[in-house]
Formats: sequence, structure tokens, C-alpha cells
Amino acid sequence: MADEITPEYRQHVATVLKQLGIDTARLAARRLPLVAETVRLAPVGLGTDGRDKALAPAAAKGWLAMRAQAKTDGVELLLVSGFRSLEFQQMLIRSKLTRGMKIDEILRVNAPPGYSEHHSGRAVDIGSANCPPLEDAFDRTEAFTWLGKNARRFGFSMSYPKDNHQGFAYEPWHWCFRNR
Repeated sequence: MADEITPEYRQHVATVLKQLGIDTARLAARRLPLVAETVRLAPVGLGTDGRDKALAPAAAKGWLAMRAQAKTDGVELLLVSGFRSLEFQQMLIRSKLTRGMKIDEILRVNAPPGYSEHHSGRAVDIGSANCPPLEDAFDRTEAFTWLGKNARRFGFSMSYPKDNHQGFAYEPWHWCFRNR
């Protein structure tokens, strides 16, 4: 079945977490849900890094409609990131560990492999031309204000507000499609 959390997926995630030195009890204490990787993706164009991005089909439809409406309203929404595989998430964390960051510090800003909303193909990181990507200052942009007023109409909501229960740093740029 599509996007299913199988015993094999659970085991793969457990192995990856162990390799990275991530304590699963701490993830449980943060109430982080395991997220299945989507098996169906739809292209949504280039991201700010110049690479093709994709989302799960329903999220892609919602994102494209939301971006089009924002443009009609005079606001540009830039796509920074969309779908990310478990392996890509693992690589992000390994890279930070190699640079000397501590795992607790990393897990404040990056979900552990298997627990990222990006695996589902429903999460987008959104940017604005007048703000560096993935910065708190995004919440002072016209794009953020527009999203706050309009994103729900397209099925999106901000996942990690200030002081969120998951224990992630504030991410005003991270929005997830939760259906309409």
C-alpha cells in the first residue's frame, strides 16, 4: 500500500537512528510521529537552489494553486524545499555531525530521519526574495503575512510555531499540506 509504515520501514529507520546516535526514547518524549515516505510525487518546478522539486500529488496541487493566488495578489512565494527522502535527511544530519555539531543541537532544527514531514511529500519550505532562506526573519515578510491569512484555504498550515510541542526551533517558513 502507498505511503504505508511497514515493519521493514520501521526497522530501517531504527537502524539509521542507531547509526546516527539518536536516542529513540528522546523522540518519543517529544511526541514525534514516524512519517512514511511517499511513493507518489508530482513535479512542482524549480526550487531556489535551481533543482527540480516534487510533492505528493494533492500537496502539489495545493501548492501550485496557493502560489498562483499569491502571485495574483502581488506576493511571490519561493519554493525552497519539498520532498526529502529518508536518505537525504540522514545525509543532512551526518554532514552537520561531521562539522562538529552535537546531535541535540541538530535535532532542534532538523527532524531525524523517518520523522520529517518532508518525507511525506506534503511539507514545503517557503522563501521570499527579500529574505535569506530558512531564517526567522521570514516572519516579517509580505509572503509570511499572506500565508498567515490565506494558507489554510489551500490546505496548508505552519508546522513549527514558537514554543511548539515537538521541540523544534521556530520555523516560520515550514508549511505542511493537511488537506482542505
